[in-house]
Amino acid sequence: MPELPEVEALREFLDSHLVGKEIAKLLPVAISVLKTYDPPLTAVEGAEVVSVRRHGKFLDIATDTRDHEELHLVFHLARAGWLRWKDVLPSGPPRPGKGPLALRAALTGGDGFDLTEAGTTKRLAVYLVRDPADVPGIARLGPDPLADGFGREEFAGLLAGERRQIKGALRDQSLIAGIGNAYSDEILHAARMSPYKLTSKLTDTEITALYEAMRSTLAEAVERSHGLAAGTLKAEKKSGLRVHGRTGEPCPVCGDTIREVSFHDSSLQYCPTCQTGGKPLADRRLSRLLK
Repeated sequence: MPELPEVEALREFLDSHLVGKEIAKLLPVAISVLKTYDPPLTAVEGAEVVSVRRHGKFLDIATDTRDHEELHLVFHLARAGWLRWKDVLPSGPPRPGKGPLALRAALTGGDGFDLTEAGTTKRLAVYLVRDPADVPGIARLGPDPLADGFGREEFAGLLAGERRQIKGALRDQSLIAGIGNAYSDEILHAARMSPYKLTSKLTDTEITALYEAMRSTLAEAVERSHGLAAGTLKAEKKSGLRVHGRTGEPCPVCGDTIREVSFHDSSLQYCPTCQTGGKPLADRRLSRLLK
């Protein structure tokens, strides 16, 4: 799933490729992708793109329509979605079918982008709204972990009312926006902390370490992705991860073997030496440290 660093890189890419251009047409291909119907997609035909913003994992393309109305094309790529930029779009409308194409955005200059989604589970979501806050997922987002005003004390304040495993807290979009399964693994590895440690048990020193690991891990990932084309961001994400998706490989810090805990729809990776006192985690739901 694209997370904060990749979505921020896509925002930067789209900002340089879209702002000042006009939208010719939005062409939904998958029926399930469009989550709003008022205003209709035709309302942005001829609209000028004025900015591209990010809200957590959501991308927000702000437009000024011919009627001087501000409309926002907002989308969330979900687990298997992606954006594919094309300097020259294919001629003719896309054909609905079983392929990955979900929506095409055509510009008046002949360029544009496709939103695609692999697999059979379709969760990619597109909204056309007058205010980004009209998107339910944006309205309930917590603060952005890289925002200038989000300091250590603000982070500690969010955790103060929580009593759950820290990995789940980091992934909760209503608590902190933009972190998913991969970067929560990376942050916890950098902080040398078990994914099952309870937020209520964190000391002041551990909160500081976790905050610093979160900021540095995300900032470094954003910097690695800076200036890259949309088509190369997936490979960059994978190459920059230290533990996530690297089960069986040596930990780059201590050399221990990276372990995995699997769940019905996801998995986590960690280093026993760096994070759990050398003890492996039981590979089952609601597992605890083996004694």
